[in-house]
Amino acid sequence: MSNARLDFGAVYPAAKKALAELDRALAETPLDRKLSDLIKVRASQVNGCALCVDMHTKDAREAGESERRLYALNAWRETGLFSGPERAVLALTEAVTLISDGHVPDEVYREAAEHFDEKTLARIVMEIVSINAWNRLGIVQRLPIG
Repeated sequence: MSNARLDFGAVYPAAKKALAELDRALAETPLDRKLSDLIKVRASQVNGCALCVDMHTKDAREAGESERRLYALNAWRETGLFSGPERAVLALTEAVTLISDGHVPDEVYREAAEHFDEKTLARIVMEIVSINAWNRLGIVQRLPIG
């Protein structure tokens, strides 16, 4: 891929700092690490952000996620490798990431709400929002992996 286009940290540091502050706020009430990693990897796959896919699959492996589950993540509906709560989070991640494709269907939201209390559900949605923002910056900048 071509060289990076723009360094947001240098050109618009206040905005990048604000996004980093969202991540710091999320870290204050951490989500289950496996769920967080699944959100970050799956949203990054859907968005096609190579930098984030690379970064977050490495992070997930270091945290103990299996290669098998990471390889199957883009076909999670077709496997029995993911629990009910994980499947609900993955469906919600895809719905929020692809918001223009029918918004977030009621059944997707209801399924997630059956597995998580409101505070945890809000935390999950903000995690999805955050990774989508980072994906978009990475894609616009064409940041290289590695």
